[in-house]
Amino acid sequence: MRGASSSATPWHSREPDEVLAELAASEQGLSGEQVAERLARHGENRLPAPPRSGPLRRFLRQFHNVLIYVLLAAALGTALLQHWVDTGVILGVVVINAIVGFLQEGKAEQALEAIRGMLSPKALVLRDGQRRTVPAEQLVPGDLVFLQAGDRVPADLRLLRCHNLRLDEAMLTGESVAVDKQIDAVDADADLGDRRGMAFSGTLVAFGQGRGVVVGTGAATEIGRISTLLGEVETLTTPLLREIATFGRWLSGAIVVLAGMTFAFGYWGRHYDLLETFLAAVSLAVAAIPEGLPAIMTITLAIGVQRMAVRNAIIRRLPAVETLGSVTTICTDKTGTLTRNEMTVKTLLTAEESYEVSGVGYAPHGGIHHAGEEVALEQHPVLAEALRAILLCNDAELQRRDGGWHLEGDPTEGALVVAGLKAGLDAREVARHYPRDDVIPFESLYKFMVTLHHHHEGGQRLLFLKGAPERVLAVCDRERTRDGDRPLDRPRWEQRMDAIAARGQRLLAVALKPMDEERRTLAFPDVEAGGLTLVAVCGIIDPPREEAIAAVRQCQQAGIVVKMITGDHAVTARAIADELGIRTAGGVVPGHVLEPLSDGELEALVREVDVFARATPEHKLRLVRALQAGGQVVAMTGDGVNDAPALKRADVGVAMGIKGSEAAREAAAMVLADDNFASIAHAVEEGRTVYDNLRKAILYILPTSGGEALTIMAAVLLGMTLPLLPAQVLWVNMVTAVTLSLALAFEPAEPGVMRRRPRDPGAPILSGFLVWRAGFVSLLLLAGTFGHFLWMERQGVEIELARTVAINALVMGEIAYLFNSRYILEPAWNRAGLLGSRAVLFAVGGLVVLQALFTYSAPLQLLFGTAPLGVKEWASILAFGVILFALVELEKALFRRRGRGAPRV
Repeated sequence: MRGASSSATPWHSREPDEVLAELAASEQGLSGEQVAERLARHGENRLPAPPRSGPLRRFLRQFHNVLIYVLLAAALGTALLQHWVDTGVILGVVVINAIVGFLQEGKAEQALEAIRGMLSPKALVLRDGQRRTVPAEQLVPGDLVFLQAGDRVPADLRLLRCHNLRLDEAMLTGESVAVDKQIDAVDADADLGDRRGMAFSGTLVAFGQGRGVVVGTGAATEIGRISTLLGEVETLTTPLLREIATFGRWLSGAIVVLAGMTFAFGYWGRHYDLLETFLAAVSLAVAAIPEGLPAIMTITLAIGVQRMAVRNAIIRRLPAVETLGSVTTICTDKTGTLTRNEMTVKTLLTAEESYEVSGVGYAPHGGIHHAGEEVALEQHPVLAEALRAILLCNDAELQRRDGGWHLEGDPTEGALVVAGLKAGLDAREVARHYPRDDVIPFESLYKFMVTLHHHHEGGQRLLFLKGAPERVLAVCDRERTRDGDRPLDRPRWEQRMDAIAARGQRLLAVALKPMDEERRTLAFPDVEAGGLTLVAVCGIIDPPREEAIAAVRQCQQAGIVVKMITGDHAVTARAIADELGIRTAGGVVPGHVLEPLSDGELEALVREVDVFARATPEHKLRLVRALQAGGQVVAMTGDGVNDAPALKRADVGVAMGIKGSEAAREAAAMVLADDNFASIAHAVEEGRTVYDNLRKAILYILPTSGGEALTIMAAVLLGMTLPLLPAQVLWVNMVTAVTLSLALAFEPAEPGVMRRRPRDPGAPILSGFLVWRAGFVSLLLLAGTFGHFLWMERQGVEIELARTVAINALVMGEIAYLFNSRYILEPAWNRAGLLGSRAVLFAVGGLVVLQALFTYSAPLQLLFGTAPLGVKEWASILAFGVILFALVELEKALFRRRGRGAPRV
């Protein structure tokens, strides 16, 4: 392992001198010989490329599907009968499905490329006692690397020196704010976000400067571990594909058995000619195979993709559309997913009052409230003084551009600027009245910032101090009130601050001190001497999105459990979860508690706990696997590199499109174009609708095949001429698939779709009720098709005319059943059921035209063996369609009357 220690003690728990000794490095940097030797031993600082399947292998893999095998068997049967047109049509369907799958597959490995692109391309190092810039891939363990604001850390470093160094580690830990770094060792079992003496590869230097020694390169870095995890994660198949595979195996077996029984009975029982018996068996197989089903599935899913795109959910893998409809658990990251990833002041404490700040994010919309009412600053002078102080002791700027508000500077300081704007203060106007004379910038060593200002009109000079409450309170002996200053009541302030901190808010205190009018500069003794007056304490948090609160509630109403898995602190996680309505009764479990648990113990824990904090990529991955082991269908949301392995493993990985990392987007099956958790609820609704429409399409296609197969079986059992030829059967199957079956893909969501529980992913695709419906309609189609054939035969007409009547009776029955199928149990005998779908009306019109050509076009008459029909035949065929529609509606009414409720769909 590159850069691995020879000792079991991790780098972050060792002092800098010990690390340098372990790596045989020094403050003068490595020599050229040392670099060459270590580069040969450890390899380049790059992530290993994963093995990949070639395009041909990926394309051929699309044919490894039981339904495709069934279609190929149908093509073989038609080829043996020398019906080349039908063979070509079936093979065309197979190839189209393979092309769609080929284009959709193979995206996940791009996540590894995205992670590789996050490594810094260059690094400033010290070698042979001289600073030089080298390609990042040439770094080796023991190299000394310099960091400054704006740099991306090129390798895992143990920090040796820090000057106000803050790193943005959100991509690894999910923390909303940059982390202050220092050089002291921490506990060996410290969580990733608490390893303050480390700088991890791929993170961003937000502020300050530092120097560190390389302790890990390539796959040995934290980001390398995530890359390795991602490469090891297997992508699961979807519930629908599992069901279709099972259904396809069952259907294939049933078709083979029925065809074999038909052949045996016809040859030995009815003494048919061998070729005629084989023709009957092949006709039965072709009739029973739902050739159009794979195409209908693909098209229905594609329509779902388009609908979701309109609602800001971009689907990257087609089967994920349906999987969303069966999701039982959503595991969501916090920062940037449920929250805005924009720090916001929520609470302001003065000595006498407590104020709440409304509005979220950097847009200055909202206000400051006291006792439920918005305040006017002129009536709250201490609050006004506090807001003026946080605007002056501040280096952030808020800018309006491109139709939005954008922050330049530190997120925490930006939140303070927004609070001042919400109160009606103008930061530039305040700065004009109180020009800055000097500043002591924020430094993580002393945890405060100091500015000196003078007032043009009053001639007054003021020192403003902003920083960590414990540091500010230590130099204050007074507190500001409406009536003037009074002695500081520190216990009371600490009690009030503890209450705010318990709500997950980060605290920041503001104080001031009058200075001599002659002062023009600041020095540390000005603060350390004390004598400051505490003005206010601010409570700051990355707040939840308002629409996310409603979305969580909607998911819970739909029977979906929402779990938060974040790298942030437990207190913050609990506060956000409480605001969102995510259950915290089971407590908040930090990541280190998960590590010693067995898989069985983790499965039990994840059933009881909905909030997990300080989670690493391994923790997230284990939690997703534990939920899946318990039978859950899991959607995982995230935006950081640390989320990528869990996104890939989840049944549906959901990445953020705006603030998400490229690695997360490439690993996910779905990307939210608006980074809005609420879009997941919309996507689930669309997913459930897609599944409903797939079930309707399958329920519609099966009786078509069943009616055809039963008609052929009846003819063999009765020793009669076949009413349907294989070519005619294929014609019906294909024209109804591309017209009538496809119309059901456009059906809108049924009422109450988001008020029912998720479907059982292990349940068969056909419930007992739907099997009954398929059998019932198959018998009706048998009666109409075979009955018309017998009626025409008894009149002594030519076999071509009898078969044409039978085929058109079958098609008319399917047209009538299409209107029944728009609602599985609800009545369709109304305006909405008959005329409410433009797609259905267009499909029926298209099929009528095709059947007219089939019946009256001379080339098609020659190809399919059909004959023209008269008015009497059409009247009988139309009457059959009306009767079938009425009988299915009567069956629906009987089920409704018996109170069985809606079937599982």
